[in-house]
Amino acid sequence: MALVIVSLAALSSCATKKAALTDANKKLTIDVKNCQDQLASTKDENSKLSAKVASLQSLIDDLNKRLAGASKDNAQILNTLQDVSVMSAKQAESVKKSLDVINAKDNYINGLQSAMARKDSLNMALVNNLKGAVGDMNDKDININVEKGVVYVDISDKMLFNSGRYTVTKAAHQVLGKVAKVLLAHPEIEFMVEGYTDNVPIHTAELVDNWDLSVKRATSVVRILQREYHIPPAHMTAAGRSQYLPVATNDTPAGRSMNRRTRIVILPQLDQFFDLLVKK
Repeated sequence: MALVIVSLAALSSCATKKAALTDANKKLTIDVKNCQDQLASTKDENSKLSAKVASLQSLIDDLNKRLAGASKDNAQILNTLQDVSVMSAKQAESVKKSLDVINAKDNYINGLQSAMARKDSLNMALVNNLKGAVGDMNDKDININVEKGVVYVDISDKMLFNSGRYTVTKAAHQVLGKVAKVLLAHPEIEFMVEGYTDNVPIHTAELVDNWDLSVKRATSVVRILQREYHIPPAHMTAAGRSQYLPVATNDTPAGRSMNRRTRIVILPQLDQFFDLLVKK
């Protein structure tokens, strides 16, 4: 009986332990299941995080590429700006030099115009003096004017010479004396005496042709201006134009009379003209 009781007690104890083990096993199974669920959830989160990390890394790589491209573009822009700055500086210097040249030319032109105006004023003063000196002469026989900045004194041959002759008449000395007085008042003046004829041929023991006549008439006037009125010979030139520069037709007596003349040409003084320019 005691043995039965012991056996029953043992069986009861085993049953209790088995039940306890079963409960523990169930609990452990549940815990394992929970751990497995948590592991799966953790893996899923890790996968999601890895995907996000990969996406972020791709974005970072793209941004780095853009940054590198922007840096390169900025460097090119800076180089371009530097080149433009250098070019602008050179262009500005070139423009400045061009403006300096233009200003210098403008100043030169203005000075030239002023000198020309001054020269024209001097010429007009000379013309007025000459006209005043010979004012009582017949306008048809003596003409004083300015053409292209040059002063001309035209004297008809009938006031100076007999027909076909080159000796200056006594009456002509008065005319030449009045002109010489004005010329002497301007010692810087140089001039040319030119003889002109009509187209009527001439040939004598003293004259070969109209060339000869025109030159001899010019030298006759020059000699009188030198010897009687003391015009410096270095300031005079004698020249003959013959019949080849007529001012009127040779088909009429009146026209031929106009062509037979002696002209005093006041030569332009270029050195004095440029002196006026320099002074300006």
